[in-house]
Amino acid sequence: MTDMPHATPQVTWTNGWLAGVRHLPSPNFGARPAHALTDLLVVHAISLPPGEYGTGDIDRLFTNTLDWDAHPYFQIIRGYEVSAHFLIDRSGQVTQYVSVLARAWHAGQSSWRGRSNCNDDSVGIELEGLDGDTFEAAQYSSLAWLCQAISTVCPIRHVAGHEHIAPGRKPDPGPGFDWPRLRAQLGWPGSWFAA
Repeated sequence: MTDMPHATPQVTWTNGWLAGVRHLPSPNFGARPAHALTDLLVVHAISLPPGEYGTGDIDRLFTNTLDWDAHPYFQIIRGYEVSAHFLIDRSGQVTQYVSVLARAWHAGQSSWRGRSNCNDDSVGIELEGLDGDTFEAAQYSSLAWLCQAISTVCPIRHVAGHEHIAPGRKPDPGPGFDWPRLRAQLGWPGSWFAA
């Protein structure tokens, strides 16, 4: 992906699945409420085990195939059934797990723009990384492209981190995430952003 601020990409969607990215369907999703307005993008950070990249364990977590005994940290999250709509790895590769028309299980107990249960009306994007650490240029490029792509099928008007919708409970993506960079790449109104 290249940095193309303000450009809307030419993209193809089929039943909420984005063409041209890796698809790995997760069983961890449900229907959105009947009148949900999907206008929020939530940016997360994840690495499994924490601080280790390229292990494949995020895919396994989101598809319920993680070996809980493979690492001591996995005992803390044992039994979790979670997902996100998308993951952007350290190289910028995008994987989609859940259709944007469906409700992924990424936000948990949350609230934003006067609404609770952000899973109901948001799209969750995970960045492979560690809370508070920095992210790669390729990830920002892919994130800006993906946000623009999502905006062609969802009426996005809000962009927040997990830390903003679940303050005190979740710290990601954290202080290492460059919000001004994302705002500049997208060219969207500053009032749409939590940070």
